[in-house]
Amino acid sequence: MRHIGLRIGIVIVAVILGVYAIIPTIRLYTEDNLSEATKIALSKRAIHLGLDLRGGMHLVLEVDTAGFQEKPDDLRDRAFEIIRNRVDEFGVYEPVIEKQSGGRILIQLPGVDRERAVELIKKVAHLEFRVCEDERIGEIVERIDQFLQGEDSLAFEQPFSSYITTVDRDPGFDFRDEDSVMALLAQADEVIPEDVEFGFGPREEYTGREVKRIYLLRTEAELTGEAIRDARHGPNQSGNLQYVGTWEIDLEFKREAARKFAAITGRNINKRLAIVLDDVVQSAPVITERIPQGRASITGRFKAEEARDLAIILRAGALPAPLRIVEERTVGPSLGRDSIESGIRAVLIASALVIVFMLIYYSLSGFVADFALLLNMFFLLAILSTFRGSLTMPGIAGIALTIGMAVDANVLIFERIREELRIGKTTRTAIDQGFARAWITIFDSNITTIIIGIILFIFGSGSIRGFALTLTVGLISNLFTAVFVGKVIFNYFTYKFDVHKLRI
Repeated sequence: MRHIGLRIGIVIVAVILGVYAIIPTIRLYTEDNLSEATKIALSKRAIHLGLDLRGGMHLVLEVDTAGFQEKPDDLRDRAFEIIRNRVDEFGVYEPVIEKQSGGRILIQLPGVDRERAVELIKKVAHLEFRVCEDERIGEIVERIDQFLQGEDSLAFEQPFSSYITTVDRDPGFDFRDEDSVMALLAQADEVIPEDVEFGFGPREEYTGREVKRIYLLRTEAELTGEAIRDARHGPNQSGNLQYVGTWEIDLEFKREAARKFAAITGRNINKRLAIVLDDVVQSAPVITERIPQGRASITGRFKAEEARDLAIILRAGALPAPLRIVEERTVGPSLGRDSIESGIRAVLIASALVIVFMLIYYSLSGFVADFALLLNMFFLLAILSTFRGSLTMPGIAGIALTIGMAVDANVLIFERIREELRIGKTTRTAIDQGFARAWITIFDSNITTIIIGIILFIFGSGSIRGFALTLTVGLISNLFTAVFVGKVIFNYFTYKFDVHKLRI
């Protein structure tokens, strides 16, 4: 009894820490009307539901190596790092991203929107800054018309210039004529100077019709996306009425690129600098002065989510090669809910049967075993919350198995105490000897299973890791609850109430 106060204090502190750890999980999955910021903050400190419980998507991507000299595995490794950075910033908690042979990457994203996630992952995001040659566009359009007049083909009855219209002081064309415009440009490619090429803006609505703007760009890019150090999204601040209510992406260049950007803007005052993303001109602001700060903005008709995702992609960098989906599975939230309900029901039934059995077979001592069992489940969830573990369907099976193994420890202890009582030892001595002699057996049986669980977690994947995680954590917690906490309870009550006969 000399250290009983200290031991009780350790248990109380452990319970308080457990409550603190598990509160975010309880709030995240029970409280309604939480703000997005609160959900994100709670998710960083809560248990995460796996793909089979929460729903989400399973993808296997393959790097398209056509036209690349690098080995497929080298391209895969570069793409893997970029995808991992994108997913981390996207805010998906406990994603699974693994390399596979043959230039493939496995991705599992719980609880995400499919279209948005695929766009975020697969987008190449090739960004270029290119100077516009607006003053030369009329001359080149005239050259194209003259060239096409000499072509002996009924396909070019209309001149190229007849398709061009004005879109808010920029040349453009009706979106319905896009195929014809592209065919004419491809036919007249030889008369377009090599130092320039045509670029096109995104599809937009203008005076009741859908149009695309036309830009004449220098062929050589002044800067690329590799020059970007940071990218952040925010409400559009340009003051342009056509972008009211939209979002923009603010860019910050690396130090060397910032100096180069200052020189570029200094040489091209009164020209336009086109910001080209994946061959689409997002905006082309006029350079009014030299810009030494190394900052720029991409303005367009971006919604908040689009701007945020684009900023994530630009921060993470462009993919080294395109990706194609070779396998895709989607788990619906309804299936996840059914799995959760089935799993919880199974654990509750197992727990109830074990609790009733211990009460019947071991009488009042069964209460101690049941209390230790419930405390074990509590600490298991608290530890998973602390280390942001994932709970999967196989993980729930691991919890059910942990219940059986936790009770097994109590059975060993109680049977040892019974043996000590049978040979005539006092209650207090029997308890001390029972716990001491059962400890070695409990430790050996638990530690060997824990070692297997750790190996499964390290070298396994998917459902195997989920099972190994909950089983290992549950057994570690069991060494504390069944042995330490159980002995504290027995010692306290036998000494406090001077118990001479133990009902066990």
